[in-house]
Amino acid sequence: MTSILFLLAALVLSVIGCAVFLLRHRKPSSLEHGIDSFSREMDALSPDRQAGPRRRSGPPQVAPPFSAEKRTR
Repeated sequence: MTSILFLLAALVLSVIGCAVFLLRHRKPSSLEHGIDSFSREMDALSPDRQAGPRRRSGPPQVAPPFSAEKRTR
């Protein structure tokens, strides 16, 4: 009888833990969240947003090759 109670208690605790986990990690489904999400996506895609420069002006900087003196050990 005690083994059945132990298994039942473990099952109840597992179900409660799963329910808490699912409730904490669910995606918001409110209308306001949908509007905010859409607004963020449109801001990210807008061509006139103020973003920093993507490239530096001038040719890319290339490191000089190692000289023979530096390779000796």
